[in-house]
Amino acid sequence: MFNCKTPPATYAQCRVINKKIHFSSVVVGINPQVQMEHCAYLCCVARRVWLYNALMEKQNLENRRGKTLSSAVAGYDAFLLAEAATTAQNDILYIVSNGVELEQTAEVVRYVNPNLPILTFPAWDTVPYDRVSPNVSILSARLETLSGIAQNPNPKQARIIITSIGAAIQKLPPKKIFLNSRRVLKVGGKLIFNDFMHYAAINGYTKVEQVMEAGEFAVRGDIIDIFPTGAELPLRIDLFDEDIEKIRTFNPLNQRTTGTLDEYAFGVANEVILDANTIKNFRSAYREAFGTDSLKDEIYESVSAGRKYLGMENWLPYFYDEPLPTLFDYLPAATVILGRNYEDALQAKEESIVDYYTARLEALKIKNSAEETIYRPIKPELLYLNTDAFSALITPKKPITLTAMPMPESETVINLQTVPARDFAHNKNVNTAAVYQDLKDYLTENGRLKRIIFCTSEGSRERLYTLMNEYGIKDLTFAESFNDAYAKASHKKIVLAVSELEHGFKNREFCIISEADILGERKNRKAKKKVTAEDFIADVSSLAVGELVVHIEHGIGRFMGLENITAGGAPHDCVKILYAHDDKLFVPVENIDVISRYGSDDENITLDTLGGLAWQAKKARVKEKIKDIAEKLIKIAAERELKTADVFTPPSGVYEDFCARFPYNETDDQHRAITDVLKDLSAGMPMDRLVCGDVGFGKTEVALRAAFTVAMSGAQVALIVPTTLLARQHYLNFKQRLTGFPVKVKMLSRLVPPKESRETLDGLKNGSVEIVIGTHALLSQNVKFCNLGLLIVDEEQHFGVAHKEKLKALKSDVHVLTLSATPIPRTLQLSLTGVKQLSIIATPPIDRLAARTFVMPFDSVMIKEAIYREKFRGGQTFFVCPRVSDIAEMERTLHELVPDIKIAVAHGQMPVKELEDVMNDFAAGKYDLLLSTTIIESGIDMPTVNTMIIHRADMFGLAQLYQLRGRIGRSKVRGYCYFTVPAQKKLKPVAEKRLMILSALDTLGAGFSLASHDMDIRGSGNVLGTEQSGHIKDVGIALYHHMLEEEIMRQKAAANNNQASMQFAADDWAPQIVTGIPIMIPENYVKDLGVRLGLYKRIGALKTNDDILDMKEELIDRFGPIPQEVENLLTTIEIKQMCYAANIGKIDAGAKGILISFHNDSFKAVDKLVDLVNRSFGVIKIRPDQKLFVEGKLDDYKKRIELIKKYVKTLSEM
Repeated sequence: MFNCKTPPATYAQCRVINKKIHFSSVVVGINPQVQMEHCAYLCCVARRVWLYNALMEKQNLENRRGKTLSSAVAGYDAFLLAEAATTAQNDILYIVSNGVELEQTAEVVRYVNPNLPILTFPAWDTVPYDRVSPNVSILSARLETLSGIAQNPNPKQARIIITSIGAAIQKLPPKKIFLNSRRVLKVGGKLIFNDFMHYAAINGYTKVEQVMEAGEFAVRGDIIDIFPTGAELPLRIDLFDEDIEKIRTFNPLNQRTTGTLDEYAFGVANEVILDANTIKNFRSAYREAFGTDSLKDEIYESVSAGRKYLGMENWLPYFYDEPLPTLFDYLPAATVILGRNYEDALQAKEESIVDYYTARLEALKIKNSAEETIYRPIKPELLYLNTDAFSALITPKKPITLTAMPMPESETVINLQTVPARDFAHNKNVNTAAVYQDLKDYLTENGRLKRIIFCTSEGSRERLYTLMNEYGIKDLTFAESFNDAYAKASHKKIVLAVSELEHGFKNREFCIISEADILGERKNRKAKKKVTAEDFIADVSSLAVGELVVHIEHGIGRFMGLENITAGGAPHDCVKILYAHDDKLFVPVENIDVISRYGSDDENITLDTLGGLAWQAKKARVKEKIKDIAEKLIKIAAERELKTADVFTPPSGVYEDFCARFPYNETDDQHRAITDVLKDLSAGMPMDRLVCGDVGFGKTEVALRAAFTVAMSGAQVALIVPTTLLARQHYLNFKQRLTGFPVKVKMLSRLVPPKESRETLDGLKNGSVEIVIGTHALLSQNVKFCNLGLLIVDEEQHFGVAHKEKLKALKSDVHVLTLSATPIPRTLQLSLTGVKQLSIIATPPIDRLAARTFVMPFDSVMIKEAIYREKFRGGQTFFVCPRVSDIAEMERTLHELVPDIKIAVAHGQMPVKELEDVMNDFAAGKYDLLLSTTIIESGIDMPTVNTMIIHRADMFGLAQLYQLRGRIGRSKVRGYCYFTVPAQKKLKPVAEKRLMILSALDTLGAGFSLASHDMDIRGSGNVLGTEQSGHIKDVGIALYHHMLEEEIMRQKAAANNNQASMQFAADDWAPQIVTGIPIMIPENYVKDLGVRLGLYKRIGALKTNDDILDMKEELIDRFGPIPQEVENLLTTIEIKQMCYAANIGKIDAGAKGILISFHNDSFKAVDKLVDLVNRSFGVIKIRPDQKLFVEGKLDDYKKRIELIKKYVKTLSEM
């Protein structure tokens, strides 16, 4: 199998071909040493054979037309395409069932054969009959493909066009728009400014202030910025009068130039072009379809005026005066291949088109015809092919159909004899060793095949290679291309390659395994150019020049950026900090961990004086205070550890039955949290665990399993929630799950009648009620428990300090489980300092989509559209106001805006019964929209609500906004969240920062990171409760928490009466390491200063070798191979960690040896040190000033570093 159009030239390929056609006389009998000399001869024979093969393959592809290829398992289709395309005379059109499959197939085909021309044609990312336009990146990819096909209908080399069923059934703009709109600009050529502006406007480009996305253009004097569709980067055209002086590419993020071009060919930027003809066509067709009533419609007025209208692509047929073509008309001679499950996908797509069309027609009947934003849908057959029309089009083309089913060979079926690769990941339930033993056996069994393992990234390939080696899998090697992998696999090697293959397969030639087959499914697909929540928040939190920072030894200064200075004869990046009297301090980047953010930009903060005593006094004062806090915290924790608590274990058999009622698959994180909680319950001492997970990620299930375990063991469970509504929801959920088990569940809140409350209180006292769910009512004096075993606190961020103090009194020797999506900083800090145990659920449930977030000024048209959009897809909307006083005014506005929408109002000041009735009616679907305050923030689960509008979002806290947004998108439908801000008002920087973070965080599972970030923005208050500490102001948030954590660890170590407390003195000093080698992240490796600083900060905080390996993997993935200077930095960090363990304060290394100074001139094992010196025969000397000198000729950097590592390791292990 070859993946190039030209005849093969490598020796391996010659061998393969000759072997295939049995040219044994050529191969057999040639001495291996002589074989390479005969390569030219072999190649000559191979060329003839290759031509013969090509002929056979062509015939084979022709023979396959109209047939079903069975056993075409997932992952194999890409290889099949690559093989077929090398000999195809016509284009190949491959139709897959969805967009994800499209992207993955295209990536693997490109990897298998980079020389093949591959075009992708995705479907619009909007729903049928939407009011919004498709995403610009989707439009850009579609237009680039259509333009390429229209302008080159008969290419010399056959192309592969990969599309989805949604795109294949949709009608397209006529070819002529691509042919007529092509315009080439050259450096030195002419550009008539007004003509080009007209060209850009009619071809779908949008004029903006700053170009960020495809299809935009901006004008500044003689410079035109424009982002053509299909281009990777936008262009900057420099004009001198009408002459084009330069065409440059630039980075849209920082707007800086990145390169130059000599010429560029422009095309259309939208599937709808707005010129005089198309406008005339649209006006005529729209009037004809909808009559004169439609002349006041907003779309009609916009298009008539030549303005783009949001979503106008949904009326595409009206703009052109000819029947619209389909993709099959663009590719009349193409060989059509239909992917697996295409029929199911086609049927689902057709049903959804009919549903949306019907919904639009119904909306027309109920809406007032004078409405300004009326939506008149066009007939489905004008824009889409139905199943019959699709079949009629493809049947004459004799398509090849793929199926994963193994069907027997017949006249219409060819069995490809391919089977899916084995799933090794299920062995993870046994242990990791079982996974690799199974993998090893499988690879050995298939030793005669070409064995290739596909990894998702270079970093994960390194890690997999290490693990496979550790478990005894030999003959491993890397390959950078598929040709390389093929050649090495032919020589019995197991090859690790990098490409995004979802699943492996096995046939007569290959044994291909994907990373997912070994490590398990990755729930979150690799996002392209998308930062993770943690990275994004880390970037937002990273230092900006001019910000206040705190140095552990020198106090508060102002960060002035990075500066490269020469130290020990080598370049070294340092952090520059400005202190009082313009004094400057340069901190080596490997010690960046001694610097932390101050935490707020208060103008009244005075900078400390370098070398002054004021900072030390301030720090000593805070240290004293921290000591008290830590002592109290340790006391609370120690008391819990000394106390014994009842041991609860899940009752076998019954417990499994209970778990089976959970209707979803547990995510890995959820499973881990449940295991942690059950382990704590059976440990015999009181549990105190925080389960932190996003809204809807399954924290309630963790609580249910714990409650069931305790209640079935004969003890009582109390679940405390902040609101009556949430109490009711939990009550109904627990009651339903526990039906049929001998457990009585009751509720205590103001919604419960007095008689029932009294019965519940009696039941708690005599033990007949096992589980009680309630609000603060549970904390009142008259609630007495017979045998309380477990206390669960849900949505703990809503409880005030006074409530928490009551809880503490209640829970000194019971098990405590706290649940929260965004824990308040104090709780988070307690978990991070190890006083509470922490479980994080960060994996979203399968099929859960992240809510799309929009930040915009309050715009009645968009608000109206969002509400109707949700109603027409059968859902409901939350509209949240920051204050009760805003509700009446907003209700009036909404009634005017959407008169036919049923609106319910809910807020905390309403009578209890009324509030409950409203919420129940809304949950039952009697209302379309709930207008409320943040009362809905508290854990209420309504899967039908998938749109949320937050009024005056700038008045909410970061965690609050995040929690609110988590209320939507809880089903498989994508949620839409609109944060509205005042149109004219300038937002405060903090509010702007909050909204920026949230709109960028479209990933799921970011709640924990956000809580940490919120702690950074606002501090965590006093960890113990009512008393607020002003001492944070003295030393800054980050250092305060660092000191608290260190003090807790120190006291724990001291209490355990061991020497470990030595290592917790690390908060007051950092080892200085001067090696004379270059230590920095070069600018040409990481260009952006903020990113470089963030990396320095993270590298400085690395604690273990595993952390350093993880960092290496990330650096390779993000920036490519690691330069030597960065390797030096990571090695220095490794040495620094060992220095702490050995109490080494400074290392000074040069060409003649290494000088080691101990911190405070003390070493823990003096006798062992003396013994080491005696055994070194004069190589190591102890100088009179208590420093250690290691003599040696160390001109070579590598040798110097190795020797430092060797001796520091020896000292750290003494």
